[in-house]
Amino acid sequence: MVSSPAYDPPAAPPDPPAAPSGTPAVPHPGTIVAGCLAVCLAQIGLVLPAAINGVIQRSLGTSGAELTWITDAFLVPAAVLALTFGVVGDLYGRKKLLVGGALLAAVGYLVSATSDSPAQLITGQALSGIGAAALFPASLAVITAGTPTPAARARGLASWTTALSLGALIAPLLSGAVVEHASFHWAFAAAGVLAVVTAAVAWRLAAESSAPEGRSLDWPGQITIALALLALLYGIIQGPTDGWGSVTVAGSFAVAAVMLGAFIAAESRGTSPMLRLELFRNPAFSTSAAMAVIGMFGFLGGAYDLSIRLGVIQHQSPLRVAVSFLIIQAVTPLIWPLLVRLLQRVGPGPMLVTGFVSLAVAQLWLRAVPVHETGIPALLGPLVLSGVGFGLVVAAITAAAVNAVPLHLTGMAAATTSLVRDLGQTLGPAVVGAVALATATHQLTGSLGAAALTPAEHGTAAAVLDAGGPLALHTADLGPLSAKIAPLTERALAAGYGDVLLLTAGACVIAAVIAAVSLGVRPRGAAPAQPEESRS
Repeated sequence: MVSSPAYDPPAAPPDPPAAPSGTPAVPHPGTIVAGCLAVCLAQIGLVLPAAINGVIQRSLGTSGAELTWITDAFLVPAAVLALTFGVVGDLYGRKKLLVGGALLAAVGYLVSATSDSPAQLITGQALSGIGAAALFPASLAVITAGTPTPAARARGLASWTTALSLGALIAPLLSGAVVEHASFHWAFAAAGVLAVVTAAVAWRLAAESSAPEGRSLDWPGQITIALALLALLYGIIQGPTDGWGSVTVAGSFAVAAVMLGAFIAAESRGTSPMLRLELFRNPAFSTSAAMAVIGMFGFLGGAYDLSIRLGVIQHQSPLRVAVSFLIIQAVTPLIWPLLVRLLQRVGPGPMLVTGFVSLAVAQLWLRAVPVHETGIPALLGPLVLSGVGFGLVVAAITAAAVNAVPLHLTGMAAATTSLVRDLGQTLGPAVVGAVALATATHQLTGSLGAAALTPAEHGTAAAVLDAGGPLALHTADLGPLSAKIAPLTERALAAGYGDVLLLTAGACVIAAVIAAVSLGVRPRGAAPAQPEESRS
């Protein structure tokens, strides 16, 4: 799936103060190489499953909930731990964090590459996601510390964003091409080899740097927000399978509420909070944060929906799925110079309105394409429009947030926007999967009862549906019974994942309305922020 959480780099860095302890005094090319390779690796892991969700589902016989966990197991730590790892790097050394993050990612990919069950693959994805959470901030920090002059830093940041975009482009092609000729395990194995190479390059070439002055870890905030998000996701993802009123699901929502309250209390009282709650007292920033959560939930939810449509429902080959996502990913780098000029001339507000409306139209357009249409020409319009909308949004979304606060708070505003945006994106696959699978299950339950099946056939189909959900029934090898129920499962899944596009498109429309109302005028005295190249 396409994804875009980002550790926000300043595109127009100020003149640096005196070098912090451990910071090189001259530009260090090896550090830039190591940082770029690290962020490319992290981004590859983020996008890797997009083209092979269908193959994973068929190979492991995953339920819809398990398939969602495979995606979110990577996204959750990448979203929740990035800010904390940024502090860890400042305290104990960014090079150490680069090497350690890459090695942990390699361990995760080894676990994934040898997985023979959904649980093992989810575990591997979680380990790789923790490694990526370290790599995103550490790669940016080592480059910033290793480029002490404004000109060198600008070149370093440009290299970082280029490597990040390259990772987004490589990932679907890597997984699609490998799995076209081998099992899905080899896609994770290839990423694991790259992780080992990244660790070796960082150890050999990167210069160590740190900036411990005034930095401290916010363990209460980190633990409570991680538990809150995990409990919330568990309830959303497992709701269609376990039942929304079950003890485990209801209990998970209760835990999420308690932990969220504990997080707010911890951040309100902490001396060095990971999330500065006072920023949300600024109405302009609060609406920017709401737009980021809602809009990026809509985008990533729609992207996840597309991956299920192509890979699971239509059974398209991994390479064909990869081409579709490559079209979306390639638009942003192609139009990036135009996006920079637009941000400077018209500001983030109009760009965000146009971008979110474009995403909504693209998703409604995709919903209108019949599910039996598998060729690229039928999907080209919504794919390109989605890429254009995404490019407009990622170019402007951080600029909108930092423009809403005084200049001395722009760094914290960018980091906070990154966190809340990542949380919204993490919810995308979870909510889309839950709503679509609940709709499809309800429709299938009725259509199986009305189908011309023998009692034994109906019992078999109902048992598979109850155990694994509609995705498992759609891909299960049940002999002649599979041919009988294939039209029923395809219709139910197409209806479920088609209808949920109304939800994601609606989220994008809401984000566009927020942008139109709140971001049309730049707050007085705020300096215009430059665009970020997001983890797209």
